[in-house]
Formats: sequence, C-alpha cells, structure tokens
Amino acid sequence: MAKMSGNPFLEFDPSKLIGDLKVPGVDIETIIASQRKNIEAVTAANQLAYEGFQAIVRRQAEVLRTVTEDVNRAVGELTAAGTPEEKAAKQADLVKVAFEKSLANIRELSEMIAKSNTEAAEILTKRVSDSLDEVKAAIAKTKG
Repeated sequence: MAKMSGNPFLEFDPSKLIGDLKVPGVDIETIIASQRKNIEAVTAANQLAYEGFQAIVRRQAEVLRTVTEDVNRAVGELTAAGTPEEKAAKQADLVKVAFEKSLANIRELSEMIAKSNTEAAEILTKRVSDSLDEVKAAIAKTKG
C-alpha cells in the first residue's frame, strides 16, 4: 500500500485514472503508449542536444588553449631582435594567420552546432510523423 503523504497532488496517480476511463472506441493503452514514445523521443533529443553542447564546450576549450599558446609564441617572435620593418611584416603575418584560424574555428563550431541541432530535430520530426500515423491508424480502427 502506498504511503499517504497528506498531499493529494502527490498521491494522484494519473495512469490509474486514465486506465479506469472507458471511452467507447478509444484505446487508452494505445494513447498511453504513444505518449510514452513522445516522452522517449523528447528525452533522446535532449540527450543528443546535451552531448552536442558538451562537445562544443570541449572544442571551445581546446581552441582557447591553442589561441593562448599561439599568442605566447607570437609575443616571443615579436619581441625578437629585428628592424621595425621586419617586426611590422611579422606582425602582419601573425595577424593574418590568427584571423584565418579564427574563421576556421568559428566555421567548425558553427557546423558542430548545426549538426547537433539537426540530429535532435530529426528525432522529434520522426516522432511527430510517427505520432500522426498512429492517430490516423487509430481513427481508421474506430471506423472499421
């Protein structure tokens, strides 16, 4: 027997209430199974989104570490002996390389985000399609 908490909201069992409903022509078990599949799809999409987020954060940390190393190396190269013209040319080269790396990193992170979003959306899209097929089948079943 369930322990009574004194709170009617905590003691409410919606599956029992739904199971007790007897609506002619409506298969409650099918509805419950469909809703369970909906919840599973949302959970799977959330898991994929979370894993994608973690991968993006890890990649951003790697990019930050690499940028820090590159900046330290650039500072060492710029403080080396040389004429002002040589230093200016070296600085221009370093800025160009840093800019190109930044664009590549932004592109990579954008692609990671898009891939993660697409995978999560595909799960939800498939579930919506399947759910509509289930509704259509349930309606056909009640007619026949």
